[in-house]
Amino acid sequence: VRFPEDLEDDNTTFNPEYSHQVFGDDEVAFGYKGLKILLYYIAGNLSTLFRIEYTSKVNEKFDCVEADDVESKIREIIPPGFCTNTDDFVSLLEKEVNFKPFGMLLHTYSVHNEDAGEDIMYQIYKADMTCPGFREYHERLQTFLMWFIETASFIDVDDERWNYFLVFEKYNKDGATLFATVGYMTVYNYYVYPDKTRPRVSQMLILPPFQGEGHGAQLLETVHRYYMSSPTVLDITAEDPSENYVKLRDFVLVKLCQDLLCFSPGKLMQGFSQEMVTEAQQKLKINKQHTRRVYEILRLRATDMGDAEQSRSYRLDVKRRLIGPYKKKQRELAKMRRCLRPEELTNQLNQIDLNMQHEQLEESFQQLVSEYRRVLERLAQA
Repeated sequence: VRFPEDLEDDNTTFNPEYSHQVFGDDEVAFGYKGLKILLYYIAGNLSTLFRIEYTSKVNEKFDCVEADDVESKIREIIPPGFCTNTDDFVSLLEKEVNFKPFGMLLHTYSVHNEDAGEDIMYQIYKADMTCPGFREYHERLQTFLMWFIETASFIDVDDERWNYFLVFEKYNKDGATLFATVGYMTVYNYYVYPDKTRPRVSQMLILPPFQGEGHGAQLLETVHRYYMSSPTVLDITAEDPSENYVKLRDFVLVKLCQDLLCFSPGKLMQGFSQEMVTEAQQKLKINKQHTRRVYEILRLRATDMGDAEQSRSYRLDVKRRLIGPYKKKQRELAKMRRCLRPEELTNQLNQIDLNMQHEQLEESFQQLVSEYRRVLERLAQA
């Protein structure tokens, strides 16, 4: 909500992707007709208005069943101090002009908005719990995780090893410049013996009204650039990354790596090398596993897949990596031959059909190539 009229505007409304963490696996609230759970957030500081509306509700006295206590379920995830009536919320909205982003400005960029017909300015900040008011703001911000990240949990903000990166949009209201929350990322700094740290991305969320505009890539690249300048950082990883995050990371890391000398077309065609691993880690804080994916994507770009020899060479190179798990199965099979009785061995052999392995390997390769092509298409448009 930026203006009072946004309260009635369905275009500013968005629905949760998940509600099982609040309402159970069936995502059901029992005992209501026409139930609406309404959560409004002021665009910048995320002050909250919470209301429940329904046309009717079961009654324990007459219906002998009790409706779910929806209000207490929501209260468990939103911090106290929220508004329950619109007038109080609108009066807070009038003070929004005083809200300023927390922490240190890292990056400013603009995105062209077709509807507005102009470029809109965005800024990325790094904050921590010492910033006045940030703790309370973060409590409101993290409530979005429950609705948009499938296995979300709230973090321990008293642990000083957390870093917070925030994206804000700058917009004008009555001649003043205001800020709206776009999204954020939390990063935990793990200790690596003897004197390094390994920042690990824990949570990343761009709010639905801003998705598909490139903010995730801007945020991830800014975070990488922030840690790249630190001599104590070993490399940057992610905790249990989603499929979408992996796609985003592929794009950002390829964009960062493509100008390194070790990824020149000539060197790419010679195969994956220790030089790539070393340079990507030292200059860009990228680990070996991610560097290998970057190499495969950039080598695909440098390969003429219409040329039978080049295409075969690329396919074998990627499949040599993909075959690792299958080779492990074959080593296990060799052990089984020595240890198992014939009927047990037959049973295990049925599960490890070599033809099926080749089919799965080819399928994995084709899927990977199509993912890589999407990264290269996006890179070409960047």
